[in-house]
This record gives sequence, C-alpha cells and structure tokens, in this order.
Amino acid sequence: MAGTEQNQHDHTDTLLRELAAAHRVATSYWGWDGVERAVSRETLRTVLGALGVDAETDDAARAALRDSELEPWRRLLPPVVVGREGEDTEVHVHVPHGTSVQVWITAEDGSRVEVRQADDWEAPREVDGVLTGRATFALPRSLPLGWHTLHAQAENASAECALVITPAQLATNLRLADRRRWGIMAQLYSVRSSRSWGIGDFADLADLAALSGAEGASFVLVNPLHAAEPRPPLEDSPYLPVTRRFVNPLYIRVEDIPEYRSLDAGARARIEALAEPLHRADRSADLLDRNESFAAKLEAFELIAAVPRTPEREAEYAQFRSEQGQGLDDFALWCALAEELPPGDPGWADPQQTHGRLERVEFFRWLQWICDQQLEAAQRTAKESGVDLGIIHDLAVGVSATGADAWTLSDVLAPGVTVGAPPDVFNQQGQNWSQPPWHPRRLESSGYAAYRDMLRTVLRHAGGLRIDHILGLFRLWWIPEGGGPENGTYVYYDHEALVGILALEAQRAGAIVVGEDLGVFEPWVRDYLSERAIYGTSILWFEYDGDRPLAPERYRERCLTSVNTHDLPPTAGYLAGEHVALREALGLLARPVEEERAAAAAEQEAVLELVREKGLLPAVPAPDGSQATVEALYAFTALTPSSLLGVALVDAVGEKRTQNQPGTTHEQYRNWCIPLADADGAPVLLDDLAGNPRFSSLTKTMREALAAARP
Repeated sequence: MAGTEQNQHDHTDTLLRELAAAHRVATSYWGWDGVERAVSRETLRTVLGALGVDAETDDAARAALRDSELEPWRRLLPPVVVGREGEDTEVHVHVPHGTSVQVWITAEDGSRVEVRQADDWEAPREVDGVLTGRATFALPRSLPLGWHTLHAQAENASAECALVITPAQLATNLRLADRRRWGIMAQLYSVRSSRSWGIGDFADLADLAALSGAEGASFVLVNPLHAAEPRPPLEDSPYLPVTRRFVNPLYIRVEDIPEYRSLDAGARARIEALAEPLHRADRSADLLDRNESFAAKLEAFELIAAVPRTPEREAEYAQFRSEQGQGLDDFALWCALAEELPPGDPGWADPQQTHGRLERVEFFRWLQWICDQQLEAAQRTAKESGVDLGIIHDLAVGVSATGADAWTLSDVLAPGVTVGAPPDVFNQQGQNWSQPPWHPRRLESSGYAAYRDMLRTVLRHAGGLRIDHILGLFRLWWIPEGGGPENGTYVYYDHEALVGILALEAQRAGAIVVGEDLGVFEPWVRDYLSERAIYGTSILWFEYDGDRPLAPERYRERCLTSVNTHDLPPTAGYLAGEHVALREALGLLARPVEEERAAAAAEQEAVLELVREKGLLPAVPAPDGSQATVEALYAFTALTPSSLLGVALVDAVGEKRTQNQPGTTHEQYRNWCIPLADADGAPVLLDDLAGNPRFSSLTKTMREALAAARP
C-alpha cells in the first residue's frame, strides 16, 4: 500500500475507533485464551449502524463524533438520572449561557423537593450557534428509594425526566447472612406428576416446593417461565422466549382453574379425554412433546374461558388488567396476530386493524391472569411449607427476534444485530443466541420503563430472581446479522442504572437476586456486584486457582454454589464422560476424542482428589457417577462459605442425560426435552419423590453437611 493510501487508511481507522469508543463499542477484546483481538472495521461500522450512528464515510464519522460530544449539551436535562440511596448524585443542566434555571423533584409520594445548585463551573461552549452553559445541581442525599420525577424550568424551556433512587446494597440479599441455606434446582417442564398433562406445571411446582420444604430446603430454583408462541409449534428452549415479561400458559394446571368446576358434563368429559393420553405420557421417559401438551390445553382453555365468572372473580381479573396495563394489552394483541400472521406478513404493519380479533386478545389476557394466579398459589405453598425464600425464578438474557417483545419493544431494541458469546473453551466456535439486544441509548431515553416493567412482572410472585448471564447488564456480545460469533464485539451498557434498578425492584418485591456470572468477564465486574450485594454463581467444576481446583474455603460467600449447571450433564453423567461422548457424536470437538477424554478425566480427578483430602471420599475411587461420589461432591460444597447451595434435582434421582448442549440445533440434539428419570432411565414422578431413596439420601447429606459446617 502506498504511503498516502496507508495514511488515509490509518486516519479512517483512528476516526472509526474514536467514534466506537464514544458510543461504548469495544474496538478490541481479550479472548478466553488470554489473547487480545482487534475488532474489524466492518463489524464496527455495522454495530455503530445498529446504534443509529452513520460511520460509512470519514465525513459521516466526523459528524457523528461531534454529535456524540454535543448531545448532552443539547438537552436541558439528561434522559434519566439514576442514583444511590444516601449517596451524592449530581445532575448537569444545560441552558443558554447566562440563563437562570430552577430545578426540583416531584417525589413518588407527590411531595415537592427543591434542588440546590452546586459549585461546579464549566466553561460555556457553542452548541448549534448558541453559547450554552452547564449548571450542576446536587440532589439531596435524603431522597427515598423509588421512581421520582426531576424537573427543570429555564426562561424559555422546561423539561422533566425520571429520577430513580436505588439501594446502595440489596437489603434482601444482605439478610441471607443470618444462616446458610440450600435448595432444589429444577427444570419445571421436566418434573411431572401423574396429574400433569405431559409437561410439568404450576401445580407440580407447588408440590415440588412442598416436598423440598419437608426435606429442609429454603428455595426452589426453576428455569425461565417466560411465554412461548401462542400456539404450536413452540420453541423448546425456555431461554428463547417471545417475551420476558409474561408467562407461558403451557404451565397452567387446567383442573385448578376455578371455572373448571362450573363446566357442564359434556365439556368436562371432553377435557378429561384430552388429558388421558397425556397422563399416560407422564409415565414415559421418552422426549417431552410441548406441542401435543399445549394443543390439548388450548382446547381445554377455550372451553373454560367461556364459563361466566363470579362477580368476585371478575373484580380480581379487572384488578390484574389494571395493574398490567398497556403492556398486557400489547402482548395479548401480538398473540392474537401471531396466531394468524407469519413473521414479515404485511398485516403486522397495521396492528390496530384487529379484524375480529378482539375476542382472541381477551382470551390471551385471561390466560396471563390464570398464570398469575397459579404462580401466586405456588409461591404461597412454598412459603407455607417452610421454603423460606420461596420460588426463585430465572430471567433469560433475551428474546426471540420474531417474538412479542421484538415487536412491542422495537423502539428500545437494536436492529441488524443479535446477541451471543465469543469463542471460549467450551464453545470453540462461539455462540449466536439469535436475540436482539437492548439499544442502550434508546433504553436510557425511555427511562428504562420496559426493563422496569419486565422486572416487576417477573418478581410479582417470586422469592428470588436468577439473572442468566448477568454480565449482559455490563456488556453484550453483538454479532452483525449474517456473520459468525467470531465477528462480533462487545457493546457496553450503563451497569450502574441496570443493576441499580434490578436491586430496587427486587428489594421492593422482597426478593433476592443471584447473577449467573460465569464465562469471560472483566475482573472488576464481580467486585462491583458484590459491592451491591448481588450474589454470584459458582459451579464446582469451573472454580480454579491457577491450574488447581479452588479450595472450598476460598469460594465466595455472596454466592450460589452448586456442583453442576443445566448446560452440563447431570453429575453422574458428567463423571461418566457423557459430555465428551455427546460432543463427539455431534462433531463439536476441536481435538481428537482421546485427548478430550483424557483432559476431562484429569480435570475431574483433580477435583475428586481435593474431595478425598477433605475426608469426603475413600482413598479407593468409587465407580464413576456412583451415588456416594455425587453426595461427596455436594458435601464438599457445604465446606465453602457460600450462603446459598444448590442441589440439582437430576442429581438427586440419578439422571445422566444432558438437558442442554450449547451450540447445537434442534436437528442435532433435542435440547430442553429430557423428562426427569433415574439412573436406569425410568421416569421419576413427583408422586414417588418423597419415597425415593436417592432423593432422601442426598437431601439428608445437605442437612447434615451444613449442620456439621456451622462454627
């Protein structure tokens, strides 16, 4: 390349990277192997374009860079202000130079709070031909937690924005320090009883909570219960929902809907006929069939929805609709449209032309009310059964690109990109989750309303919330559409706002928060989460100190620690090398299978040797995946200082099959379709769980190990 061309190339590269930095787009990143990699210019341009920033030419990039510098100065107030309770929060107000301005707060309770100007002088600057000054105002430290409104009044302009005061630390998590607790972790759809319709449901959740409470558990952690498609075929993955705010009616127990009792004999006979083959399926270890179950339930729901409600029930329904507001109406409308219109159909452009769909909109609103009531009943059962934390829900990292949230919240989502993860040691091709990300600036400009409303709905009947990939509140790996995961880059978010609002909504709901903070992350992130009293996650097989397994006493206290995760085989299967065999069969290995088996065996042996050193296993190795080995590994977690310990239900019954193999398609492996079964592959129903020797033995191990670990 000639010198002049090289100079132009370098100038363009520098300008592009300055613009990316201004919009918090990473221009390089550190991989799992410790190597820093530069992000391509093509990726930067595409990602900036998704943010609404034109970087196609040098002139456009220069103009965009100047706009990014002037944007705060063009606003009287910021789009939103998020502060911490009891701490200093300053707000910059921009007005024509020499203009006076008054600032005050309308608190959540309606009271007015005056705001004083602080001594912080900044030289005025010319903005769009107007000499503009900046005044700094210091918000009172005494502001209570909550959602307030900040106002500014200048001579010829006024503005207001949301003001959110969040907890410095999540008080509900701080209260966990009183004692250490353990609980059951389960994939609800896989946990069935003889009364299930082929899929575990909300009544099964209540029963699981009662059984767990009888064994001394303090929580039941379940997979995301977010809504899937309004009719079959359904997406199997609970981590790829159509919305994160509303709930999947697949989990409704039909017979527990109060109006079921008022059905006439013919309608009841029809529902019983629908349920009978699904009850038989409960006793099979074959793969779960969500479509068959949901199709039958939808027919039953139609019959029950036609039953008149009592005045009391009608009032309860009206209250639910009022509480959920426009968000519920929008979701129900999407469901009604999605029943008929495929993605991309022109009918989506004119959604208010319901064409007789009003009854369907009402039907889908009603289904959400039934979900809400049955979730409330499950949480109540859990608390009454001694499960003091109750049910911990799971929040997926994103949503389907063709789902309800992608349609109703398109103004705060970024187009032309999807979310995933860069290549790592477990997924050496990287991952593309096919989910549209939050647009950081548009979400901020909206006052984080969609994020807040989502959290409030998920937390309505939750004792806690697990945040899948909580690192996504700090940064997400954006992948240009049509590109591979290796062609992405990180886009950073205002973590102070996102984590703060999460803490505020959880504290108001009386819920704890656990963040899944595994994978590639910047070291300070875990320190920040701990500072805010947000719990992390530790998986026994992943905790290392250099090249040695981490000693139990060095685990984190503010943490949910468990032996395994749903992205690995159950412990018995993991010890038997099922993960290597499966990845070999699927062509996912990046090295010869013999090397992979040897490496996996060496990693497991290192952990087992540490367990033996603690006197939890005999010197003579037990058979791979034996009950004694599994229980020893769980007893080992009790030696850690972690406040929360998770027991996977699959480990409590001897299951070996992998629930989810990341990086695979539906055709390669049927993820999220494995029913609960024992070591011999026989189905395990809730009806038999209380008398299951392996379940009783592992829960006893947890009780005794925690009792022995008390100082």
